[in-house]
Amino acid sequence: MSSIPAPSAQAPRPLFPVNPKPLGIAVLLIALGAVYLAQTVSARQAALYVVGALLGITLYHAAFGFTSAWRVFIADGRGAGLRAQMVMLAIGVLLFFPALSAGSLFGQPVTGLVSPAGTSVIVGAFIFGVGMQLGGGCASGTLYTVGGGSTRMVITLIAFIVGSVVATAHMPFWTAMPQLKPFSMVLAFGAGPAIALNLVVFAAIAGLTVLIEKRRHGRLVNEPDRVAHASPWLHGPWPLIAGAVALAVLNFATLALAGRPWGVTSAFALWGAKGAAALGVDIASWKYWSAGPNAASLAAPLNFDVTTVMDIGIVFGAMAAAALAGRYAPVWRIPLRSIVAAVVGGLMLGYGARLAYGCNIGAYFSGIVSGSLHGWLWLVCAFAGNVLGTRLRPFFGLEVERVKNTGC
Repeated sequence: MSSIPAPSAQAPRPLFPVNPKPLGIAVLLIALGAVYLAQTVSARQAALYVVGALLGITLYHAAFGFTSAWRVFIADGRGAGLRAQMVMLAIGVLLFFPALSAGSLFGQPVTGLVSPAGTSVIVGAFIFGVGMQLGGGCASGTLYTVGGGSTRMVITLIAFIVGSVVATAHMPFWTAMPQLKPFSMVLAFGAGPAIALNLVVFAAIAGLTVLIEKRRHGRLVNEPDRVAHASPWLHGPWPLIAGAVALAVLNFATLALAGRPWGVTSAFALWGAKGAAALGVDIASWKYWSAGPNAASLAAPLNFDVTTVMDIGIVFGAMAAAALAGRYAPVWRIPLRSIVAAVVGGLMLGYGARLAYGCNIGAYFSGIVSGSLHGWLWLVCAFAGNVLGTRLRPFFGLEVERVKNTGC
Protein backbone atom coordinates (compact mmCIF):
# COMPACT_ATOMS: atom_id res chain seq x y z
CA MET A 1 0.00 0.00 0.00
CA SER A 2 0.97 3.51 -0.51
CA SER A 3 2.02 5.61 2.43
CA ILE A 4 0.36 9.01 2.68
CA PRO A 5 2.95 11.79 2.91
CA ALA A 6 3.33 12.74 6.56
CA PRO A 7 3.59 16.34 7.71
CA SER A 8 6.11 17.23 10.36
CA ALA A 9 5.15 16.78 14.00
CA GLN A 10 2.93 19.51 15.44
CA ALA A 11 0.63 20.05 18.37
CA PRO A 12 -2.73 18.30 17.97
CA ARG A 13 -5.15 20.10 15.71
CA PRO A 14 -8.60 21.01 17.00
CA LEU A 15 -11.58 18.83 16.16
CA PHE A 16 -11.96 20.81 12.96
CA PRO A 17 -11.00 21.58 10.22
CA VAL A 18 -12.35 18.71 8.25
CA ASN A 19 -13.22 18.69 4.57
CA PRO A 20 -17.02 18.90 4.95
CA LYS A 21 -18.11 18.43 1.31
CA PRO A 22 -16.20 15.20 0.58
CA LEU A 23 -17.10 13.95 4.07
CA GLY A 24 -20.79 14.55 3.44
CA ILE A 25 -20.61 12.90 0.02
CA ALA A 26 -18.77 9.84 1.39
CA VAL A 27 -21.14 9.36 4.33
CA LEU A 28 -24.17 9.77 2.06
CA LEU A 29 -22.83 7.23 -0.45
CA ILE A 30 -22.07 4.73 2.31
CA ALA A 31 -25.56 5.12 3.77
CA LEU A 32 -27.39 5.02 0.43
CA GLY A 33 -25.29 2.09 -0.74
CA ALA A 34 -26.13 0.08 2.38
CA VAL A 35 -29.86 0.76 1.98
CA TYR A 36 -29.74 -0.12 -1.73
CA LEU A 37 -27.91 -3.39 -1.11
CA ALA A 38 -30.24 -4.36 1.73
CA GLN A 39 -33.22 -3.89 -0.59
CA THR A 40 -31.81 -5.40 -3.80
CA VAL A 41 -29.56 -8.17 -2.48
CA SER A 42 -29.62 -8.85 1.27
CA ALA A 43 -28.90 -7.39 4.68
CA ARG A 44 -25.74 -9.51 4.72
CA GLN A 45 -24.50 -7.84 1.52
CA ALA A 46 -25.23 -4.42 3.02
CA ALA A 47 -23.26 -5.38 6.12
CA LEU A 48 -20.29 -6.43 3.96
CA TYR A 49 -20.41 -3.04 2.25
CA VAL A 50 -20.21 -1.34 5.65
CA VAL A 51 -17.34 -3.65 6.65
CA GLY A 52 -15.59 -2.49 3.46
CA ALA A 53 -16.09 1.12 4.50
CA LEU A 54 -14.64 0.36 7.94
CA LEU A 55 -11.65 -1.29 6.26
CA GLY A 56 -11.13 1.88 4.21
CA ILE A 57 -11.24 4.04 7.33
CA THR A 58 -8.80 1.73 9.10
CA LEU A 59 -6.35 1.57 6.20
CA TYR A 60 -6.31 5.36 5.85
CA HIS A 61 -6.26 6.39 9.51
CA ALA A 62 -3.56 3.86 10.40
CA ALA A 63 -1.68 4.49 7.10
CA PHE A 64 -1.36 0.71 7.20
CA GLY A 65 0.98 -0.11 4.36
CA PHE A 66 2.30 -3.22 2.72
CA THR A 67 4.15 -1.50 -0.13
CA SER A 68 5.71 1.25 1.97
CA ALA A 69 6.40 -1.06 4.93
CA TRP A 70 8.31 -3.49 2.74
CA ARG A 71 10.13 -0.69 0.92
CA VAL A 72 11.51 1.01 4.03
CA PHE A 73 12.61 -2.35 5.40
CA ILE A 74 14.35 -3.30 2.15
CA ALA A 75 15.98 0.11 1.65
CA ASP A 76 16.53 1.29 5.21
CA GLY A 77 16.14 -1.67 7.57
CA ARG A 78 13.15 -0.19 9.40
CA GLY A 79 10.72 -2.93 10.37
CA ALA A 80 7.82 -1.36 12.28
CA GLY A 81 5.43 -1.95 9.39
CA LEU A 82 6.48 -5.58 9.03
CA ARG A 83 6.10 -6.15 12.76
CA ALA A 84 2.59 -4.70 12.61
CA GLN A 85 1.80 -7.14 9.80
CA MET A 86 2.99 -10.02 11.99
CA VAL A 87 0.67 -8.85 14.78
CA MET A 88 -2.19 -8.72 12.27
CA LEU A 89 -1.44 -12.24 11.05
CA ALA A 90 -1.06 -13.60 14.59
CA ILE A 91 -4.47 -12.27 15.61
CA GLY A 92 -5.85 -13.56 12.33
CA VAL A 93 -4.75 -17.18 12.81
CA LEU A 94 -6.01 -17.15 16.40
CA LEU A 95 -9.44 -16.10 15.11
CA PHE A 96 -9.57 -18.02 11.84
CA PHE A 97 -8.04 -21.43 12.48
CA PRO A 98 -10.58 -22.67 15.06
CA ALA A 99 -13.48 -21.51 12.87
CA LEU A 100 -12.01 -23.06 9.72
CA SER A 101 -11.32 -26.29 11.59
CA ALA A 102 -14.94 -26.40 12.75
CA GLY A 103 -16.20 -25.54 9.27
CA SER A 104 -18.77 -23.05 10.51
CA LEU A 105 -18.98 -19.72 12.33
CA PHE A 106 -22.16 -18.54 14.06
CA GLY A 107 -24.05 -21.17 12.06
CA GLN A 108 -22.60 -20.02 8.71
CA PRO A 109 -20.46 -22.51 6.72
CA VAL A 110 -16.96 -21.06 6.25
CA THR A 111 -13.99 -21.98 4.07
CA GLY A 112 -10.52 -20.50 3.70
CA LEU A 113 -8.82 -19.16 0.60
CA VAL A 114 -6.63 -22.19 -0.10
CA SER A 115 -5.03 -22.34 -3.56
CA PRO A 116 -2.34 -24.40 -5.31
CA ALA A 117 1.30 -23.43 -4.67
CA GLY A 118 3.38 -23.61 -7.80
CA THR A 119 4.78 -21.90 -10.88
CA SER A 120 1.95 -19.42 -11.34
CA VAL A 121 2.22 -18.23 -7.73
CA ILE A 122 6.01 -17.86 -7.97
CA VAL A 123 5.84 -15.85 -11.20
CA GLY A 124 2.68 -13.93 -10.34
CA ALA A 125 3.74 -12.91 -6.84
CA PHE A 126 7.15 -11.74 -8.08
CA ILE A 127 5.54 -9.65 -10.83
CA PHE A 128 3.05 -8.28 -8.31
CA GLY A 129 5.90 -7.36 -5.96
CA VAL A 130 7.67 -5.31 -8.63
CA GLY A 131 4.35 -3.70 -9.53
CA MET A 132 3.74 -2.71 -5.89
CA GLN A 133 6.77 -0.45 -5.90
CA LEU A 134 6.26 1.03 -9.37
CA GLY A 135 2.51 1.44 -9.08
CA GLY A 136 2.90 2.91 -5.60
CA GLY A 137 0.56 0.55 -3.83
CA CYS A 138 -0.87 -2.93 -3.57
CA ALA A 139 -4.51 -3.90 -4.10
CA SER A 140 -6.07 -2.52 -0.93
CA GLY A 141 -3.56 0.34 -0.98
CA THR A 142 -4.67 1.35 -4.45
CA LEU A 143 -8.29 1.48 -3.29
CA TYR A 144 -7.73 3.40 -0.08
CA THR A 145 -5.42 5.95 -1.67
CA VAL A 146 -7.88 6.47 -4.53
CA GLY A 147 -10.54 7.09 -1.88
CA GLY A 148 -8.14 9.39 -0.07
CA GLY A 149 -7.86 11.61 -3.14
CA SER A 150 -4.74 10.32 -4.94
CA THR A 151 -5.16 11.04 -8.65
CA ARG A 152 -2.01 9.09 -9.55
CA MET A 153 -3.50 5.96 -8.00
CA VAL A 154 -6.55 6.28 -10.26
CA ILE A 155 -4.12 5.65 -13.14
CA THR A 156 -2.67 2.66 -11.29
CA LEU A 157 -6.17 1.30 -10.65
CA ILE A 158 -7.19 1.54 -14.32
CA ALA A 159 -4.00 -0.26 -15.40
CA PHE A 160 -4.57 -2.79 -12.58
CA ILE A 161 -7.99 -3.62 -14.06
CA VAL A 162 -6.56 -3.97 -17.57
CA GLY A 163 -3.74 -6.23 -16.37
CA SER A 164 -6.22 -8.37 -14.45
CA VAL A 165 -8.49 -9.07 -17.40
CA VAL A 166 -5.53 -9.77 -19.72
CA ALA A 167 -4.27 -12.33 -17.19
CA THR A 168 -7.59 -14.17 -17.28
CA ALA A 169 -6.98 -14.84 -21.00
CA HIS A 170 -3.65 -16.50 -20.14
CA MET A 171 -4.74 -18.45 -17.06
CA PRO A 172 -5.13 -21.84 -18.84
CA PHE A 173 -1.42 -21.67 -19.74
CA TRP A 174 -0.33 -20.80 -16.21
CA THR A 175 -2.57 -23.28 -14.41
CA ALA A 176 -1.14 -26.04 -16.63
CA MET A 177 2.34 -25.32 -15.27
CA PRO A 178 3.73 -27.47 -12.40
CA GLN A 179 2.06 -26.82 -9.05
CA LEU A 180 1.22 -28.57 -5.81
CA LYS A 181 -2.30 -29.43 -4.81
CA PRO A 182 -3.97 -26.94 -2.43
CA PHE A 183 -2.56 -27.52 1.05
CA SER A 184 -4.20 -26.35 4.28
CA MET A 185 -2.18 -26.43 7.50
CA VAL A 186 -5.43 -26.38 9.46
CA LEU A 187 -6.68 -29.56 7.80
CA ALA A 188 -3.26 -31.23 7.75
CA PHE A 189 -2.11 -30.51 11.33
CA GLY A 190 -5.22 -29.43 13.22
CA ALA A 191 -6.03 -25.94 14.50
CA GLY A 192 -3.85 -26.05 17.64
CA PRO A 193 -0.56 -27.22 16.11
CA ALA A 194 -1.11 -24.99 13.05
CA ILE A 195 -1.60 -21.95 15.31
CA ALA A 196 1.55 -22.76 17.28
CA LEU A 197 3.63 -23.23 14.13
CA ASN A 198 2.44 -19.96 12.61
CA LEU A 199 2.95 -17.95 15.80
CA VAL A 200 6.55 -19.19 16.01
CA VAL A 201 7.19 -18.08 12.42
CA PHE A 202 5.57 -14.68 13.00
CA ALA A 203 7.68 -14.14 16.11
CA ALA A 204 10.83 -15.16 14.24
CA ILE A 205 10.13 -12.70 11.42
CA ALA A 206 9.39 -9.89 13.88
CA GLY A 207 12.55 -10.71 15.83
CA LEU A 208 14.62 -10.68 12.66
CA THR A 209 13.34 -7.20 11.78
CA VAL A 210 14.38 -5.98 15.24
CA LEU A 211 17.90 -7.39 14.82
CA ILE A 212 18.30 -5.88 11.36
CA GLU A 213 16.93 -2.51 12.41
CA LYS A 214 19.20 -2.29 15.46
CA ARG A 215 22.20 -3.37 13.42
CA ARG A 216 21.44 -0.72 10.80
CA HIS A 217 20.48 2.17 13.08
CA GLY A 218 21.70 1.17 16.53
CA ARG A 219 18.13 1.34 17.86
CA LEU A 220 14.51 0.94 16.84
CA VAL A 221 13.63 3.98 14.74
CA ASN A 222 10.45 5.80 15.63
CA GLU A 223 8.02 6.22 12.77
CA PRO A 224 7.58 9.83 11.56
CA ASP A 225 4.98 11.71 13.58
CA ARG A 226 1.81 12.66 11.78
CA VAL A 227 -0.30 15.70 12.61
CA ALA A 228 -2.91 14.63 15.15
CA HIS A 229 -6.38 15.97 15.80
CA ALA A 230 -7.76 16.55 19.27
CA SER A 231 -9.90 13.46 18.62
CA PRO A 232 -7.43 11.06 16.94
CA TRP A 233 -9.68 7.96 16.94
CA LEU A 234 -12.25 9.82 14.85
CA HIS A 235 -9.95 11.99 12.77
CA GLY A 236 -6.66 10.03 12.85
CA PRO A 237 -3.91 9.15 12.90
CA TRP A 238 -4.09 5.72 14.52
CA PRO A 239 -1.09 3.70 15.74
CA LEU A 240 0.00 0.94 13.37
CA ILE A 241 -0.83 -1.73 15.94
CA ALA A 242 -4.40 -0.43 16.22
CA GLY A 243 -4.66 -0.79 12.46
CA ALA A 244 -3.33 -4.34 12.64
CA VAL A 245 -5.93 -5.35 15.23
CA ALA A 246 -8.78 -3.67 13.36
CA LEU A 247 -7.85 -5.30 10.02
CA ALA A 248 -7.69 -8.77 11.59
CA VAL A 249 -11.07 -8.32 13.30
CA LEU A 250 -12.71 -6.90 10.15
CA ASN A 251 -11.35 -9.77 8.07
CA PHE A 252 -12.90 -12.13 10.60
CA ALA A 253 -16.19 -10.24 10.25
CA THR A 254 -15.89 -10.80 6.50
CA LEU A 255 -15.47 -14.53 7.12
CA ALA A 256 -18.58 -14.57 9.31
CA LEU A 257 -20.70 -12.65 6.78
CA ALA A 258 -19.40 -13.93 3.44
CA GLY A 259 -18.32 -17.44 4.47
CA ARG A 260 -14.78 -16.78 3.22
CA PRO A 261 -12.00 -14.28 4.05
CA TRP A 262 -11.43 -10.81 2.59
CA GLY A 263 -10.30 -10.54 -1.02
CA VAL A 264 -9.81 -7.59 -3.36
CA THR A 265 -8.54 -8.29 -6.86
CA SER A 266 -11.06 -10.74 -8.29
CA ALA A 267 -13.37 -7.74 -8.60
CA PHE A 268 -10.83 -5.90 -10.75
CA ALA A 269 -10.79 -8.79 -13.23
CA LEU A 270 -14.59 -8.87 -13.19
CA TRP A 271 -14.86 -5.12 -13.84
CA GLY A 272 -12.43 -5.42 -16.73
CA ALA A 273 -14.26 -8.41 -18.16
CA LYS A 274 -17.63 -6.68 -18.03
CA GLY A 275 -16.11 -3.59 -19.61
CA ALA A 276 -14.55 -5.64 -22.41
CA ALA A 277 -17.83 -7.48 -22.97
CA ALA A 278 -19.64 -4.15 -23.25
CA LEU A 279 -17.16 -3.20 -25.99
CA GLY A 280 -18.00 -6.36 -27.93
CA VAL A 281 -15.24 -8.73 -26.78
CA ASP A 282 -16.49 -12.32 -26.43
CA ILE A 283 -15.24 -12.64 -22.88
CA ALA A 284 -17.71 -15.41 -22.04
CA SER A 285 -15.91 -17.78 -24.43
CA TRP A 286 -12.60 -17.46 -22.56
CA LYS A 287 -11.96 -20.56 -20.48
CA TYR A 288 -11.54 -18.54 -17.26
CA TRP A 289 -15.03 -17.02 -17.68
CA SER A 290 -16.85 -19.90 -19.36
CA ALA A 291 -17.78 -22.07 -16.37
CA GLY A 292 -18.12 -22.21 -12.60
CA PRO A 293 -18.18 -19.25 -10.20
CA ASN A 294 -16.43 -16.92 -12.65
CA ALA A 295 -19.11 -17.48 -15.30
CA ALA A 296 -21.80 -16.86 -12.70
CA SER A 297 -20.11 -13.64 -11.59
CA LEU A 298 -19.81 -12.43 -15.18
CA ALA A 299 -23.52 -13.03 -15.78
CA ALA A 300 -24.73 -11.51 -12.50
CA PRO A 301 -25.12 -7.80 -11.66
CA LEU A 302 -22.13 -6.28 -9.86
CA ASN A 303 -24.12 -5.57 -6.70
CA PHE A 304 -24.27 -9.35 -6.12
CA ASP A 305 -20.47 -9.65 -6.11
CA VAL A 306 -19.15 -9.53 -2.53
CA THR A 307 -15.67 -8.39 -3.51
CA THR A 308 -17.00 -5.54 -5.66
CA VAL A 309 -19.26 -4.34 -2.88
CA MET A 310 -16.45 -4.38 -0.32
CA ASP A 311 -13.98 -2.69 -2.70
CA ILE A 312 -16.38 0.19 -3.29
CA GLY A 313 -16.93 0.41 0.46
CA ILE A 314 -13.16 0.71 0.98
CA VAL A 315 -12.98 3.66 -1.44
CA PHE A 316 -15.80 5.57 0.24
CA GLY A 317 -14.56 4.71 3.74
CA ALA A 318 -11.11 6.05 2.89
CA MET A 319 -12.68 9.16 1.39
CA ALA A 320 -14.55 9.77 4.64
CA ALA A 321 -11.36 9.20 6.65
CA ALA A 322 -9.33 11.59 4.48
CA ALA A 323 -12.02 14.24 4.84
CA LEU A 324 -12.16 13.75 8.62
CA ALA A 325 -8.40 14.19 8.71
CA GLY A 326 -8.68 17.39 6.66
CA ARG A 327 -6.44 15.89 3.97
CA TYR A 328 -8.78 15.28 1.04
CA ALA A 329 -7.05 17.40 -1.60
CA PRO A 330 -6.52 15.75 -5.01
CA VAL A 331 -3.39 16.83 -6.90
CA TRP A 332 -3.91 17.00 -10.65
CA ARG A 333 -0.35 17.63 -11.88
CA ILE A 334 1.60 14.37 -12.06
CA PRO A 335 5.12 14.05 -13.52
CA LEU A 336 5.29 12.04 -16.75
CA ARG A 337 7.75 9.48 -15.35
CA SER A 338 5.42 8.92 -12.43
CA ILE A 339 2.51 8.34 -14.82
CA VAL A 340 4.58 5.79 -16.76
CA ALA A 341 5.45 4.00 -13.52
CA ALA A 342 1.78 3.99 -12.50
CA VAL A 343 0.74 2.39 -15.78
CA VAL A 344 3.54 -0.20 -15.84
CA GLY A 345 3.12 -0.96 -12.14
CA GLY A 346 -0.65 -1.25 -12.43
CA LEU A 347 -0.43 -3.68 -15.34
CA MET A 348 2.04 -5.82 -13.36
CA LEU A 349 -0.18 -5.71 -10.27
CA GLY A 350 -3.22 -6.89 -12.19
CA TYR A 351 -1.45 -9.60 -14.15
CA GLY A 352 0.50 -10.87 -11.16
CA ALA A 353 -2.50 -10.99 -8.84
CA ARG A 354 -4.47 -13.29 -11.15
CA LEU A 355 -1.53 -15.65 -11.68
CA ALA A 356 -0.84 -15.85 -7.94
CA TYR A 357 -4.47 -16.51 -6.91
CA GLY A 358 -4.63 -13.17 -5.14
CA CYS A 359 -2.78 -10.14 -3.89
CA ASN A 360 -1.38 -8.94 -0.58
CA ILE A 361 -4.89 -9.40 0.85
CA GLY A 362 -6.36 -12.47 -0.87
CA ALA A 363 -3.10 -14.45 -1.10
CA TYR A 364 -0.86 -13.06 1.67
CA PHE A 365 -3.15 -11.92 4.50
CA SER A 366 -6.20 -14.10 3.87
CA GLY A 367 -4.14 -16.96 2.45
CA ILE A 368 -1.96 -17.22 5.54
CA VAL A 369 -4.85 -16.88 8.00
CA SER A 370 -6.58 -19.62 5.97
CA GLY A 371 -3.58 -21.88 6.61
CA SER A 372 -2.76 -22.06 2.89
CA LEU A 373 0.77 -22.95 1.84
CA HIS A 374 0.41 -20.70 -1.20
CA GLY A 375 0.15 -17.68 1.12
CA TRP A 376 3.67 -18.28 2.42
CA LEU A 377 5.03 -18.90 -1.07
CA TRP A 378 3.39 -15.65 -2.17
CA LEU A 379 5.09 -13.76 0.68
CA VAL A 380 8.57 -14.96 -0.26
CA CYS A 381 8.20 -14.33 -4.00
CA ALA A 382 6.42 -10.99 -3.64
CA PHE A 383 9.08 -9.77 -1.21
CA ALA A 384 11.74 -10.66 -3.80
CA GLY A 385 9.79 -8.66 -6.37
CA ASN A 386 9.66 -5.71 -3.97
CA VAL A 387 13.46 -5.78 -3.72
CA LEU A 388 13.74 -5.30 -7.48
CA GLY A 389 10.89 -2.81 -7.56
CA THR A 390 12.50 -0.70 -4.84
CA ARG A 391 15.72 -0.53 -6.86
CA LEU A 392 13.78 0.53 -9.96
CA ARG A 393 11.85 3.36 -8.30
CA PRO A 394 14.55 6.07 -8.69
CA PHE A 395 14.54 5.53 -12.48
CA PHE A 396 10.93 6.74 -12.48
CA GLY A 397 11.58 9.65 -10.14
CA LEU A 398 9.94 7.88 -7.19
CA GLU A 399 11.20 8.30 -3.64
CA VAL A 400 12.89 5.60 -1.59
CA GLU A 401 12.53 6.73 2.02
CA ARG A 402 15.59 6.61 4.28
CA VAL A 403 16.34 8.21 7.63
CA LYS A 404 19.59 10.02 8.27
CA ASN A 405 22.11 8.12 10.36
CA THR A 406 22.50 10.16 13.54
CA GLY A 407 25.17 7.89 14.96
CA CYS A 408 22.94 6.85 17.86
